Amino acid sequence: MVLQAIRYIRGRLEILDQLRLPHEEVYNQIKHSKDAWHAIKRMQVRGAPAIAIVAALSVAVEASECVQGLDRRNTPTDTSKTASAKETAEHIGLQLEFLVTSRPTAVNLADAATKLKAVVITAANEPRSDCCSVLEAYIAAAERMLISDVKDNEAIGKHGAAWISNHARRSPDSRVSVITHCNTGALATAGYGTALGVIRTLHSSNSLNRVFYTETRPYNQGSRLTGYELIHDGIPCTLITDSMAAALMNMKQDSGNITAVIVGADRVAANGDTANKVGTYALAVLARHHGIKFLVAAPRTTVDMGTKTGADIHIEERPQVEVLNIKGPRVSKDSASRQQEVVQGSAQEICIAARGTRAWNPAFDVTPGKLIDAIVTEKGVVEKDVNGNFQWRSVFDADVDGVPGVVVPKTMSMQPDGLTALEPSADPSMNGLRELSPGARTLKEFEEMEIP
Repeated sequence: MVLQAIRYIRGRLEILDQLRLPHEEVYNQIKHSKDAWHAIKRMQVRGAPAIAIVAALSVAVEASECVQGLDRRNTPTDTSKTASAKETAEHIGLQLEFLVTSRPTAVNLADAATKLKAVVITAANEPRSDCCSVLEAYIAAAERMLISDVKDNEAIGKHGAAWISNHARRSPDSRVSVITHCNTGALATAGYGTALGVIRTLHSSNSLNRVFYTETRPYNQGSRLTGYELIHDGIPCTLITDSMAAALMNMKQDSGNITAVIVGADRVAANGDTANKVGTYALAVLARHHGIKFLVAAPRTTVDMGTKTGADIHIEERPQVEVLNIKGPRVSKDSASRQQEVVQGSAQEICIAARGTRAWNPAFDVTPGKLIDAIVTEKGVVEKDVNGNFQWRSVFDADVDGVPGVVVPKTMSMQPDGLTALEPSADPSMNGLRELSPGARTLKEFEEMEIP
């Protein structure tokens, strides 16, 4: 059975709560954008592509509710209370701006919001447009994003696996071992995965020997989520702690045929500098020292040509309690089999640091482009020229997602203290679209909010 982190039919959205994995599979319903904002902020859903899809679909669910309400009310008296096409487009834009504040480093979210805002503005400017036609245009566009993401991920897997076979395999008949970090699979996307999609493709073509995956502290996305996916799919895998990567490369590179490190990305700057889960930079340094290829796998929506270098990327810092505490179920040991079993329903949070400890917890780090051998996209693999510059033209030589005039992804302006989130309209026909989180007006304020 294929893992499904996002369940969607028009008017209803559910996400697999990734904080409960790998020991419980619980789906949470997302009824509106505020639900999505909290789920993204709490990391119940995570992974740059998945965040963008869930955010887009949460507004689609609200829009569907509005369309149904308009259909039921279809009378002359009610029509006078209906928002105009322009007001509808503006309101949707506000909802999207609000959602972008949930995780600012992940450029896919801002990119999706920008494209979807363009869709509703275009729809609102159509002759005879009305509230309903704008809502329908938004819903259709958000649903296309869901379908396109899976297709794009499969293409990334194909291109990445071919590149590794041609550039990293030591002999034509050898199977490669790879290292990966964080979670970049079906749980981080609409399906299949980016870096884990490359791994899936290698495995399906019998070109993979083994995957070594890091636990990825402090949230353990590797041990909890990547392990869950790899074991589910029957892919040979071995878990290592983050601090074991150097020893693994040094001791197992030859015997284990470790030829590549494959990671995902939350934002790629124009010069190739890549923001990804903290710990990625260290892996890139180690890979270069040991002569192991280092690949980034990400859709074009992750590439932010408006950000010149990694120095311009805003890095989210998360609560220090995520480093100080750890959560999990109790285990019971069978003395006869020496196996341990999870005690269902026993999950608890415990402190693993000395009282009074203070922790620093950046969610991401930035890997310099000079340490990256190639960037795998759905349109092909981007490599460097003789001057060490990534050649983006090969994957950005046409309109993006059919939006005329958009040659490279654009993002909204996201200054750490300057993204203003305005209150939505109080128009009665838009009651299905919830108000913004009360009291917060800037990105910094949203990040510092207490999450109930």
